[in-house]
Amino acid sequence: MVKALSEHWNSIFIKTEDTKMGWYEKSATQTLELLNLIPEWKKSTLFLAGAGTSMLCDDLAKTEATLVLNDISNEALERTKVRLGEKSKQINWLCQDIAEPVHGLNLKIDIWIDRAVLHFLTAESDIDGYFENLRSLLKVRGYAILAEFSEKGAQKCAGLDVHRYSLQELTTRLGEAFTLITHFEYTYVMPSGDPRPYLYTLYKKEA
Repeated sequence: MVKALSEHWNSIFIKTEDTKMGWYEKSATQTLELLNLIPEWKKSTLFLAGAGTSMLCDDLAKTEATLVLNDISNEALERTKVRLGEKSKQINWLCQDIAEPVHGLNLKIDIWIDRAVLHFLTAESDIDGYFENLRSLLKVRGYAILAEFSEKGAQKCAGLDVHRYSLQELTTRLGEAFTLITHFEYTYVMPSGDPRPYLYTLYKKEA
C-alpha cells in the first residue's frame, strides 16, 4: 500500500508543474499567520508532515529554524532540494508515509506543520498512526498547526478519497494533552478556479 501511494504521488509530481498543482500557493500566508503567534518560532525545530514542493519550504529556509521536511514522494523532495539549492544541505530530509512510525529522526519537534496531509489518510489505522507520530515527536509545550479539508470541503483530491475534519474531531483525536489556541476557516481557490474550504488550527501540547 505504501509503495502504491508513493508511486501515485511520484507520478503526479513528475507529470505536473508546481504552479498547476491543485494545492499550489505562491505564498503560504495562512500557515505563516499561525506561526507568527508562536514565540521564537524562527529559531525552533519545525517538522513538515508533507512538504511536497510547497513554497512554504522556501519561507522557512530563510529563518534560523531547524527544518525536517518529510514527504511520501521522493520526486517532490528532490524537486524541492533543487529549488532550495545550497540551503537544502542544512535541512533534514525524510521520505516516508507519515502514518507509519518515523525512523531515523533524532530530533524532538517544537512545531508540527501539516497543510493538507492528514485528510488523505482514510483508514482508521493510518489516522491513528499519524496522531501517534505527532504526539510522540512533539515536545511538551510544542505546537501543532493542522490545515485540513473542512466538513464543507471536497470529498476527493488528487484522485484520492479524503477524510474531512471538524474542529471537534481534530481536538478529540489529538487528546486532552492539547489545547486549542485558535482556528479559522479559509477557502483556497485552486489554479483551476475551484474553491477548496479548509479548516486551519493551532494547538499547544501542554503535557
